[in-house]
Amino acid sequence: MNLPNKITLTRIFMIPVFVAVFYCGILSPWCFLASAVVFLGAALTDALDGHIARSRHLVTDLGKFLDPIADKVLVSTAFIVLLTIPTAFTVNPFGAYGLIVAGVLVALVLARELIVSGFRIIAAGKHLVLAADKLGKIKTVFQDIAIALLLASMSFMQYGLAGEIIAYIGLACFVICALMTVVSGVNYLVKNKEVLKDKKAEEGEGENS
Repeated sequence: MNLPNKITLTRIFMIPVFVAVFYCGILSPWCFLASAVVFLGAALTDALDGHIARSRHLVTDLGKFLDPIADKVLVSTAFIVLLTIPTAFTVNPFGAYGLIVAGVLVALVLARELIVSGFRIIAAGKHLVLAADKLGKIKTVFQDIAIALLLASMSFMQYGLAGEIIAYIGLACFVICALMTVVSGVNYLVKNKEVLKDKKAEEGEGENS
C-alpha cells in the first residue's frame, strides 16, 4: 500500500475519533472545539493524499475507491452528529426553525453526494474518468469551513455573543455550501451527461443516419 492510500486510511480511522471527541462535549464544551480540530485535520488529509498521488504518479484503483468514500463518510458523519446536538443551528433568532432548515440542507448535501457517487459508478462501468470540477472544490471548501465553525461555536456558547457570532458565520458558510451543492451538482451532471447515454441506442442512431 502506497503513501497516499495510507493517508486516506488515516482519514477513515480519524472518523470514529472525531465522533468520540464530539460526544465528549457532553462532559466538557471544549471537546466540541477539539472535535473541530480533529475534523479539520482529517479534511486536510484529502488535499494531501491527492497531491502526493498526482505529483508522484501513485494513483491507484484502491485510492480511487477509498478517497471519495473517506470524504463522504467524514462529511456525512459531521453533519449528522451536529444535528444530534443542534446548538449551533438553533441560535437566536432561529430557534427550532433553524434546526428544520439545517435538516433540509443536510439532506440536500447528502443527496447530491449519493447522486454523484452513483453517476461515477456508471462512468466507471463504461471506463470513463470524471474529474472533479472547480465548483465542486469550492463547495467542499465552504462545507469544511462551515462544519469546523459550527463545531467550534458550540464551545464558545458559554460566553454568549462570541459563540453566536461564530455560529452565524458558520451558518452563512453552510448556506453558501448548500447553494454550491445544487449548482455544482447540476453542472457536474450536465457536463458529463454522455455517461447516461446508452451505447446500443447510440449505435442504432448511427445506423439510421
